Amino acid sequence: MSRTRMRLVALATCLMLLLPVLAACGGTSSTSGGSSANTIKVGLVTDTGGLNDKGFNSLANQGLQKAKSELGIQADVTQSTKASDYVPNLTNFASRGYNLVIAVGFLMASAVGQVSQQYPNVKFALIDSTPADAKGNSVTRSNVTSLLFKEQEAGALVGILTGMLEKQGKTPKKSHIVGAVGGQKIPPVDHYIAGFQWGVAKEDPSAKVLVAYSDEFSDPTPCANKTDTQISQGADVVFQVAGGCGLGVLTEGGKKGIYTIGVDTDQSASDQSVIASAVKRVETATFDAIKSVKDGSFQSGTVLFDLKNDGVGFVKGNLPVPADIQTEIDSVTNQIKSGAVTVPDTVKP
Repeated sequence: MSRTRMRLVALATCLMLLLPVLAACGGTSSTSGGSSANTIKVGLVTDTGGLNDKGFNSLANQGLQKAKSELGIQADVTQSTKASDYVPNLTNFASRGYNLVIAVGFLMASAVGQVSQQYPNVKFALIDSTPADAKGNSVTRSNVTSLLFKEQEAGALVGILTGMLEKQGKTPKKSHIVGAVGGQKIPPVDHYIAGFQWGVAKEDPSAKVLVAYSDEFSDPTPCANKTDTQISQGADVVFQVAGGCGLGVLTEGGKKGIYTIGVDTDQSASDQSVIASAVKRVETATFDAIKSVKDGSFQSGTVLFDLKNDGVGFVKGNLPVPADIQTEIDSVTNQIKSGAVTVPDTVKP
């Protein structure tokens, strides 16, 4: 065998040994079922709540899987376990030439700002925020679309329900004290709580709304503890706005015999205490963003989802909603849609 041929054989052997190692890197799960060179490749990076949060990470994945089924895209997911995972996980997809990289969550704003600048030919969709620099200042990126929601409008509707139940003496303690437990004090969370405060006050001005933050979106224990504290202060309805952590609100509420309210998606199956959920259709926003890349209509900037375009809403839970309360919810919904009523997005102290 010639020396040149021996070198070629050695090189081929090395490559064969290296391929399994390369395939094992990256922590990415693929659900593409195979793809061709013309297939749109979409990578989704979750926030730390992960796919089992029964909330917005899970919803984003639902939108991704729907796009895989209906649009024939390649769909890959990487779950973040800590904030320092954001940049590497986003870079993992961008560096491999994915057509669209989806970042789930407000806390990824700076990571998207950084990675989208490094990969200007890759499109990004950022859920719940606009791209930012390392200091958190908003920046403009021509390859980023921001998918934002008027969470306050959904919060208002569950607030209307809560306020009317309190006013009519139909809550467990009849205490005129309710609570909200947020994950972190960030805009998407505060929008929900602000709307909730507004809705409760509209129907029962005498009601007190307790507000607490767990500084956690994954572990249910801190949220359960915050809920327990609010219950000890008299709360008999508690609204969770804390992702996977907030599941602790629902189960603690069930143990203590109060009502709870879910967030982002219908969470009535999580615990019998859930009387309603304030929803935002992250799955729709995710699917629409993917479709825009598929059909060539992708645009940078902000896309806003609200009651008017069915981007947020209200779903009933495990408590039948009296007809008069449903009538009021419908009335307020129509007023918000028409612009006759504007729901505040800032939490009152």
